[in-house]
Amino acid sequence: MVEPFKNLAWDDFRLIKAIADAGRLPAAAELLGINHSTVFRRLGQIEATLGVSLFERHRTGYVPTAVGEEMVELASDIDERITGFGRKVAGAEVVPEGEVRVTTSDTLLTHLFTPLFARFREKEPRVRLDIVVSNQALNLSKRDADVAIRATDTPPENLVGRRVARINWGLYGRPADFPDAGPEARGVEVSDLFDRPWVALGDRMAGLKAVRFVHEHVPAEKIVYRISSVLGLAEAIAEGIGIGHLPCFIGNAEPGLTRLASAEPAFATDLWLLTHPDLRHAARIRALLDFLAAEIARDRDFIEGRKGREVEDGQTGRQTGRQTGRQIGGPGRQAGTSADG
Repeated sequence: MVEPFKNLAWDDFRLIKAIADAGRLPAAAELLGINHSTVFRRLGQIEATLGVSLFERHRTGYVPTAVGEEMVELASDIDERITGFGRKVAGAEVVPEGEVRVTTSDTLLTHLFTPLFARFREKEPRVRLDIVVSNQALNLSKRDADVAIRATDTPPENLVGRRVARINWGLYGRPADFPDAGPEARGVEVSDLFDRPWVALGDRMAGLKAVRFVHEHVPAEKIVYRISSVLGLAEAIAEGIGIGHLPCFIGNAEPGLTRLASAEPAFATDLWLLTHPDLRHAARIRALLDFLAAEIARDRDFIEGRKGREVEDGQTGRQTGRQTGRQIGGPGRQAGTSADG
């Protein structure tokens, strides 16, 4: 069966792998960006070329045969090597130029990073930004993204980067309901507020420490509103549906919210700028990471909840201060080892 393989192209391997990954032809077609009939026709052609069946057809989907599994494994190896080569080529550039795909959450993008991206574009006009808003971790090894901006205490071991801030959370309500509260509030005991209506993030975000606290301490009947979006949570608190926890960089910046107690350090989460090791020396990646780190250093007091935003000359001001964030292994970090991010 060596001879027939000479007639196979990389696209044939990609198609077989896509069918195996998706389990159904329509889903495989969507992965490949082609139509269902094309996938069906090409699969038939590949099987005819090899003289064997690569999949067993079941009502539940397509299951690889033994030969099919071998072809899928080979396709995975080829894909990984091609992707690795692409990363190394991308990392060899000298001048900041080209596209950087950045993934982050809607919360971080809306309240922190859009103004920073705007200023970066002014500084580096030859670098284009492709922003992927997702609360799910994308695969930087597969080039789903070049840079990940994440709030996490456990960044992936296969990435390098730097911890640039610590995101604190606080308890917020409406100023009209709590006229004596504010950013420096310290006297309110959170336990005294358990009989009030609360709003909280839903079970899908139960991994957050602030969310776990509410679910474990506030009576279930007092949690009157659940939502899967931090931005929606802030809106709900501002509308008076209930009180709830928010990142301080959101709550302290909103005039329709007031902090009811001091920030709770136990709820804090690290803010990381991450990339793949093969891309860390690419000029456009380095330019973006260095720029963002410097800008976040100026805003650390705001991000970490120690201050609100100042207003200067009618515009939203920016808090300044020295960056004091820990960096593991010098300027960058690779989980478990030192590395240059």
